[in-house]
Amino acid sequence: MKKFNIRKVLDGLKEQASSSVSSGQSGAPENNLMHETLQSENFQLCKTVRHGFPYQPSSMAHDPVQKILAIGTQSGALRLFGRPGVECYCQHESGAAVISLQFLINEGALVSALADDSVHLWNLRQRRPAILHSLKFNRERITFVHLPFQSKWLYIGTEKGNIHIVNVESFTLSGYVIMWNKAIELSSKAHPGPVVHISDNPMDEGKLIIGYEAGIVVLWDLKSKKADYRYTYDEAIHSVAWHHEGKQFICSHSDGTLTIWNIKGQGKPFQTITPHGKQPKDGKKPEPCKPILKVEYKTTRLGDPFMILSGGLSYDTVGRRPCLTVMHGKSTAVLEMDYPIVDFLTLCETPYSNDFQEPYAVVVLLEKDLVVIDLAQNGYPIFENPYPLTIHESPVTCCEYFADCPVDLIPALYSVGSRQKRQGYSKKEWPISGGNWGLGTQSYPEIIITGHADGTVKFWDASAIMLQVLYKLKTAKVFEKSRNNKEDKQNTEIVDEDPFAIQIMAWCPESRMLCVAGVSANLIIYRFSRQEITTEVVQLLEVRLQYEVNDMESPPEGGGGGDRDLPTPGAASPSPQTTGPPTHPSTSSNSSDGVRDNVPCLKVRSTPLKQSSGYQVELVVQLVWVSGEPPQQITSLALNSSYGLIVFGNSNGLAVVDYLQKTVLLNLGTVELYGSNDPYQRQARSPRKTRQPAGGLCDINEGSASEDRCKSPTSAKMSRKLSLPTELKPDLVLLSVCPPRGANPLDHRDNSFSRSRSSSVTSIDKEAREAITSFHFCETFARKGDSAITPCLYVGTSLGTVLAVALNLPPAGEQRLLQPVIVLPSGTLARLKGSILRMAFLDNTGTFLPPAFETWYEPNAAGADSEERDKARKRRPVSVSPSTSQELQESQYAVVCSEKQAKVIALPSQNCIFKHSITETSFVLRADVVQMNIGNCVACFCANGHIMTLSLPGLRPLLDVNYLPLTDMRIARTFCFTNLGQAMYLTSPTEIQRITYSQETCENLQEMLGELFTPVETPEAPNRGFFKGLFGGGATSLDREELFGETQAGKASRGLAQHIPGPQGLEGMKGAASGVVADLARARIALDERGQKLGELDERTAAMLASADSFGKHAHDMMLKCKDKKWYQF
Repeated sequence: MKKFNIRKVLDGLKEQASSSVSSGQSGAPENNLMHETLQSENFQLCKTVRHGFPYQPSSMAHDPVQKILAIGTQSGALRLFGRPGVECYCQHESGAAVISLQFLINEGALVSALADDSVHLWNLRQRRPAILHSLKFNRERITFVHLPFQSKWLYIGTEKGNIHIVNVESFTLSGYVIMWNKAIELSSKAHPGPVVHISDNPMDEGKLIIGYEAGIVVLWDLKSKKADYRYTYDEAIHSVAWHHEGKQFICSHSDGTLTIWNIKGQGKPFQTITPHGKQPKDGKKPEPCKPILKVEYKTTRLGDPFMILSGGLSYDTVGRRPCLTVMHGKSTAVLEMDYPIVDFLTLCETPYSNDFQEPYAVVVLLEKDLVVIDLAQNGYPIFENPYPLTIHESPVTCCEYFADCPVDLIPALYSVGSRQKRQGYSKKEWPISGGNWGLGTQSYPEIIITGHADGTVKFWDASAIMLQVLYKLKTAKVFEKSRNNKEDKQNTEIVDEDPFAIQIMAWCPESRMLCVAGVSANLIIYRFSRQEITTEVVQLLEVRLQYEVNDMESPPEGGGGGDRDLPTPGAASPSPQTTGPPTHPSTSSNSSDGVRDNVPCLKVRSTPLKQSSGYQVELVVQLVWVSGEPPQQITSLALNSSYGLIVFGNSNGLAVVDYLQKTVLLNLGTVELYGSNDPYQRQARSPRKTRQPAGGLCDINEGSASEDRCKSPTSAKMSRKLSLPTELKPDLVLLSVCPPRGANPLDHRDNSFSRSRSSSVTSIDKEAREAITSFHFCETFARKGDSAITPCLYVGTSLGTVLAVALNLPPAGEQRLLQPVIVLPSGTLARLKGSILRMAFLDNTGTFLPPAFETWYEPNAAGADSEERDKARKRRPVSVSPSTSQELQESQYAVVCSEKQAKVIALPSQNCIFKHSITETSFVLRADVVQMNIGNCVACFCANGHIMTLSLPGLRPLLDVNYLPLTDMRIARTFCFTNLGQAMYLTSPTEIQRITYSQETCENLQEMLGELFTPVETPEAPNRGFFKGLFGGGATSLDREELFGETQAGKASRGLAQHIPGPQGLEGMKGAASGVVADLARARIALDERGQKLGELDERTAAMLASADSFGKHAHDMMLKCKDKKWYQF
């Protein structure tokens, strides 16, 4: 009776769903089956944190008291770093390059100057820094910015050679301007060029040194408003640095020379040095070298000064890597860098420029790395960088994100990864140690896995919005190194570059089994072990997965629903399976005319493979060439540790591999899955004449918008050669985004790399290919009306079809290793619009049903550990017998999501009870069924930038935010959803952006973020000493307020710059008043009040003196009057 009622309810709901969709309603019908706990108020979208190296860095600054580092980029981004785990990302709205950064040292503020001639003041005293003030210059281009320590007056040099002064408290211009024509000699007719340097004399704040690009340096007296001295050199200037005593300065020039000048000896330089120039014997000028882009001059109390410079190498050092030169006394150390140097800063013990600097480290910002050099140790070792800045060590090709992993997983990966660390680092603590960690409320483990172009796989600990590398796996070690024989390479490899690049990854966190698919149509299955082993012979399977459709009208006979437990012979059968080394007859050509056949794209190594603890190779599977045609790249992949099976598919078909028995169980084309029930009429396709790989990571400039590019998702020939540039370009893996109307050729990263697609899903007349796009292992009902659940594999295709494959598994233990696994295609479950992206299963209460898994055991155990391993393997839930199976009343729901729509299908009746059209004008790039704290939902990311969530099982829209317009295919390829409201994507070739769509996480985010600013007492100023105080010679202060204020300097020109208040309004102003420069304002007010009180005291003292004088005068007069009188006369 119960069975009949459920079917009736399901049928009625199906009719209700179909009627609602046909009537044009976008929402799903009301869910009367079960209560849905997730509501729209449980969702909110926001960015959480950005990890990785700042992409295209352009400038850098350091706060020596707070010990934090700021890096600006060419896209207007700001990255702030404190101690490991404390970092922050900010973005200027204009997106202009950051050309200069200046900290208000120990004030919790930062000034940024951009290439669009705007200056901004950032408040760092809040967990998410924000702009307080902005100033936009209209007439002049900014070239240099300087802010003296403990000053509120900012010097801004321009391209015209002028210097303007800005009050950082009010962010207004002073009327005091240093014009270029007043700074240089009147007799000089040529323009001195842009300002390249500004700094005040360490011992006299009233003296300002100005460096002009043309080679002129001016010592400017701020009080008298004139130049004291001018220094001229015939080579362009790149940078200037002071000696701390203020009597000498050093310039770096475009011919590779350094000139040292005495401030009172303006005729010629005191000393000229060419650090890398060859000194001629006849005393002539040394040969010119490359420009020295920057020099810093730092003194020590007990030893020789340091001169640190970048550039200056001789021109004959062609091909030499960029260098940083450290000159200390008579020694010169040349430190080679991996990438060009953008900027460097010397870290010193004191923030005061008029004291001995005592340098202890150099921070070197490279184009693709950040290096910190220890100056205190011999050999100048580098510090071990604790930040996750090596994401781009090799270009990222794919990502996976796992939240709420087993708790023992991260310690296990860390223990094996800690043995991979390099040696030879500095023994000192990382010097950038400012800020405080946030109070993280997330307690669950999170892991991010990245696959790279060189074949490496990296595991990252992403818990509590931090990121730390755990373990690095090199998959290329399994293969022989490619030979330099170009002819042979053209005949076997299907990619031009990076043949080991990772394309797809499948990972089971519970069993720790890992499977990676490479671009060379290869699979590697790994098992995790804590013990080191040596594999004498790498286990190998070679598979022929190449199908031709020969009949234009009728589908092939057989293969659909028959009892197929072994592959059929002929073209559809796998190649001879071998467990030996890959040097067997199938690796050579079978044709006399030189046509390649049975040849894999890569050669597995034949020598013993030493495998350290961690992930160790279990099996290699390779697709081979068939009759001169290359194998198609793998587009989808799934692993199940409980069943011991791997399944993979491409545009030809699919193959199921038993990695326990090392055999191929099923190998057939997509058409054969339908059997005689194929709903499509397919035309034969002509054989290929040229070698071509499966479509992969293609350059955006490759080819034109041809007919093949604009076909529907079903017509994905994927015939372009994979070209993965090793350099990190913005268009690392882009396809053309300029398709004809109605076509959307975008890179899809669910289980395939890239396919051209359109909104149509029915136009398959011109193309017989139907690619496999997704898999899902589950224990469910294999056929309509089944009474028992069995292990199954569900297959999704590019035509929107979901097909079921039943799995008959032997009992666990030894029989599983001896008896064959029987695989039976069971027919079609559903059809949707667009390619199938994701499948999942719910029980009759709406609870998510995860695929069966095996718990991890040590595979190389011996003795007692071996017995424990056998017990664990016998406990695996690999088979469900009819006696323990669920009855029909305990039904399930299959959730299927495609590029266009989502459906919920009741099982075993296979009735569609809910249907929702996700998008009509765009298509879904990534879809996942995720578990939240109080329920499940479907999360989708569309090509139009929308992020959406749908309830389960009712498919009600809960969230729809236009978050990210898809401007880069990298985002589409790496976007991942995971459980508990987390998601991530690669926002640049070097950076991971993490976001959350959970309201709870958004509310707690403020507490989770670290604090950049911490209250630290400013070090005391250097002691002038008795004699310097007595005879002069110490630092001379300057009343800049009086000099630059409106009273004396007047108002600035109105049209020169425009003041823009920050977006925070009054709250931001209060924040500034409480933090940035208000201490100076309060100190000035206190001084004024103290002066007033002293004045009042002075007046009182004068009044008392006058009163005393009057009293004395009266007393004297009384004395004279009474002097001659007797006592009795009074």
